[in-house]
Amino acid sequence: MSTVETIISEMPGEKQQPRTAEMPQLQRVLGLWDLIFYGIVLIQPIAAVGLLGVGMNLSQGHMVTVLLVTMAAMMLTAISYGRMASLYPAAGSAYTYVGRGLNPHLGFLAGWAMFLDYLIVPVINLVYSSSLFDQQLMPEIMRLLHQAPEANPIPRFTWVVLFGVLTTILNCRGIKITAKTNIILLFTMLVVIVIFIVEAVTMIVGNSGFMGLFTLKPFYNPQSFSLGAMWAGSAFVALTYIGFDGITTLAEDVKNPKRNVLLATVLVCLFTGISGAFEIYLAQIIWPNYQTFPNLDTAFMDVCRRVGGSFLSILMSITLLIACFASAMAGQVGAARLLFGMGRDGVLPRKLFSRLDAKHNTPIFNIVFMGLLAVAVATTLVLGFGEKAYGTTGQLLNFGAFLAFMGVNIATFRQFYFLSIKGYTKNFLRDAFLPVLGFVICAVIWLYLSKTAKEVGGIWFALGLTYLAITTKGFRKRPVMIDFSEG
Repeated sequence: MSTVETIISEMPGEKQQPRTAEMPQLQRVLGLWDLIFYGIVLIQPIAAVGLLGVGMNLSQGHMVTVLLVTMAAMMLTAISYGRMASLYPAAGSAYTYVGRGLNPHLGFLAGWAMFLDYLIVPVINLVYSSSLFDQQLMPEIMRLLHQAPEANPIPRFTWVVLFGVLTTILNCRGIKITAKTNIILLFTMLVVIVIFIVEAVTMIVGNSGFMGLFTLKPFYNPQSFSLGAMWAGSAFVALTYIGFDGITTLAEDVKNPKRNVLLATVLVCLFTGISGAFEIYLAQIIWPNYQTFPNLDTAFMDVCRRVGGSFLSILMSITLLIACFASAMAGQVGAARLLFGMGRDGVLPRKLFSRLDAKHNTPIFNIVFMGLLAVAVATTLVLGFGEKAYGTTGQLLNFGAFLAFMGVNIATFRQFYFLSIKGYTKNFLRDAFLPVLGFVICAVIWLYLSKTAKEVGGIWFALGLTYLAITTKGFRKRPVMIDFSEG
């Protein structure tokens, strides 16, 4: 029996409340494969390819190894998320797990850190999509117009504003990314990745023979290996896995959540890590010197151009652009819904943030507010950081995510190893060693975030701590309950 299966078999079941007419319940209709499919759609099977240039630069050519190391941390954290979901199957956030497993005030701070992610998701997608359009698609358009690619007359920040306005308008009209759209997008991405893999393998075998597919350099190159660079790369490449915890938000809809939520989170992390590492491995063989990438943000598209010409490069660019656009829309809606919930609960001014548009039943003010905020922040990053804007934004996103991950690992440790659970036999390996190891790896990765990410994230965290101190009268009262699973 595997470690994960052993953990599942020994886990306590969740408490079932008696169903009454006054207590509506969601139907448990989702199986294991439904969760796995949802998780892959959520993370996206091409998540790693957009990180190639920055990830290779930060890790000094060891992005494949960094992906696998980070995968270990994510799988340990996924186990913790799954185990906490087994105890609290109606909850789906670090806020609830840390609040119940450790302390309500710490839970609020975990939720506050997590809320930063909701705010940054639209920003990072605007930053990347603007870079994609500016560095890849516009040069191709200029070539078709028989103009010099560098003669592009449109400044990059213009695309930030355009995409930000477009996502805001569509969201205000009540447009949502449906499950069918996600399925179409998922299979499109898979098809494009398969095309890349076939073309890349064919090119490598044609140039170097079958043995050209096998090399240790993407894993370890003694000329450039640095432990510090590895951890710095992990602090950014962890973006590949961000979103796996969204599986736990479906815990109330799942058949046998004690088993399926845990297995799904672990298997999605495993699939994402292995598939991403393989994609990057092939890319590194095709383009071994990462220091020669024309642009770090869109490096994978340059690899695609070397493999399959302009056609594959444009195809991959459009696929990533659509994925970014969809993610930006979903992120903006998620953040707007969280603001709505906080306004409804009185955490934010109720008159502004809890208003719904009568026609579309949509929090118009929140969507417009988030759209303006995302455009302003993304434009500032693009103008202030240039090519470093994407890497900086990515690490800022990981600032909040890894604080939440650390909190969930420690909450799992305390919940299962120190607190008494009726009918449950404690085990040092699964209840202490695994969650603490997950916490340690996440903590080391978090420590290697960039100085800018720590400074901006630190300001955000300080604001949350100050707000919590004021609203709880010096931490003497319980904090206001914010349901982050509503996003």
